[in-house]
Amino acid sequence: MRLLALPLLVLSLSASAQTSPTEKLYSAAARKNFQAANALKTVAFVESRWRLAGNSGFNESIRLVEKQLQQAGYVKDSTGTSGAKLTYRIEHRPMDRLTWEPIDASVFIEGESTPLLSFKTNRNMIAINSESTPEGGVTAELVCISKEEDWNQDLKGKIVYDVTSAGNGYNRANSKGAIGSLSYTMPAYTQPEKNIHSIQFGSIPGKRENIQWHIFLSYAAKSRLNTALAKGSVKLKVMIKTKRYNAEELTVVADVKGSEKPAERFVFSAHVQEPGANDNATGVGTLAEMARVTAAMIKEGKLNPRRSITFLWGDEIVSTRRYIQEDSIRALGIRWGCSLDMVGEDTKKTGGTFLIEKMPDPSAVWTRGKDKHSEWGGSPLPESSIVPHYFNDLLLTRCLNEAADNGWVVKTNPFEGGSDHTPFLNAKIPGLLMWHFTDQFYHTDGDRFDKVSGSTMKHVGVSALVISWLLASADNNVAVALVQDLKRSAVKRLSDEVLIGKANLKKGSIIETEDHILEVWQQYYSNVLDTMKEIPVEGASESLTNAIEQAKKEVNQKKYRLR
Repeated sequence: MRLLALPLLVLSLSASAQTSPTEKLYSAAARKNFQAANALKTVAFVESRWRLAGNSGFNESIRLVEKQLQQAGYVKDSTGTSGAKLTYRIEHRPMDRLTWEPIDASVFIEGESTPLLSFKTNRNMIAINSESTPEGGVTAELVCISKEEDWNQDLKGKIVYDVTSAGNGYNRANSKGAIGSLSYTMPAYTQPEKNIHSIQFGSIPGKRENIQWHIFLSYAAKSRLNTALAKGSVKLKVMIKTKRYNAEELTVVADVKGSEKPAERFVFSAHVQEPGANDNATGVGTLAEMARVTAAMIKEGKLNPRRSITFLWGDEIVSTRRYIQEDSIRALGIRWGCSLDMVGEDTKKTGGTFLIEKMPDPSAVWTRGKDKHSEWGGSPLPESSIVPHYFNDLLLTRCLNEAADNGWVVKTNPFEGGSDHTPFLNAKIPGLLMWHFTDQFYHTDGDRFDKVSGSTMKHVGVSALVISWLLASADNNVAVALVQDLKRSAVKRLSDEVLIGKANLKKGSIIETEDHILEVWQQYYSNVLDTMKEIPVEGASESLTNAIEQAKKEVNQKKYRLR
């Protein structure tokens, strides 16, 4: 998925909860049973494959997950109707497009023996959907497009290198009859002058009139090519081998059937496609180990979720959206959705930071103080977009609890979208994203196994397991403890907002604006607390209702206003 390292919101561990006995048991069990070595083994297998929905690397990764589910005790149930506690199925769907996979490629400057680029060392050099060149490759004149007028020349049979518009150079070259094209598209956050051989993967249209290909350049290749062009005319020899073929799309769905309300469920999603290690072999590996641990806990009689828990692996956004949309009855029971995307980074190597991307709260409307959007980018949302729900703060607190004694850094960012949490939100289902950003190796061929941290995957996996087990099994005692959790988070946020408001007044902000922002935050948390009545499987008790009302009174105190 996703894009720089701005200083995002660092949350004080003082916001973490005094954990309930149930959570302590769950946390200890998850930590004991989650084996980082298992997750890393999965990552090593998956990241060695160039994965796109329908291709062999994608399907081999799906089959690995299936094998792991079988070993964990999940039984195959193609219809999803058996009474077994642990089931899985693989869904098969014909694709409406050809799949694609790279085999080999090289680019030589004529007269030079060392390749400009080679697939063996630059696995992202070939644009997705590129065709193979004729056997033995092609040799043609390179035309550098450095200004608009250069497009007026005869480009038929030539190779185009557009330095003016990396975004649409391929389309224009294709329309002019060029046999292929090159571009350099590395953004600054990938630090290309440091990572001189990095290339981000990209694509060209799958449906087109002319059979053609496109090559992405690394910083080193661009520099070398520019040097050659400065000396005079250049010819390139290009060899590309790829496959494009009809295929079917596979999705794995594993279910842990709830003992009391099986129609209500917590859904995890991890996408398989994309060729990187962190993006998203780590999501695949972490989720597979989470499914194994959950099964082991159930078989040992240490866990009996009263609601269902679903684990889903497939094509990013597509599979998750389909899971929600194709069965309207099932969708009604989805209570929470969580995406695991880029969850295993060795942050000392990547520069990325672990983040929880929140559902739209007031920070998505007024992004201020320590709140910051990631380099992926986000614009202020209207107040009407705010989604009051406890999921934001409860997952954050679980992560902070996991981080309390080991130095794991936990941060958040306001809603931005772009991964498997968005289909949940679009369907009005609470959805969160666990991820890392920014990352100097994001979407590049530098995103390999050596950038992955097993301990990070374990921290994410344990936190995700604990929140799912709590919510899938919650009684009123657990719910009351979670209300106290949330009240502490609310008080911390409101206290911070008062300080921000006072500081802004000194800088010239008007009192009406600052008052309004505080009032929206107070109303947000008051509404959030009301949503917590749905947490207990058996329904809200009088003690829970009283706890919520008392927490609302504390949140709505006048001391959290400026006048």
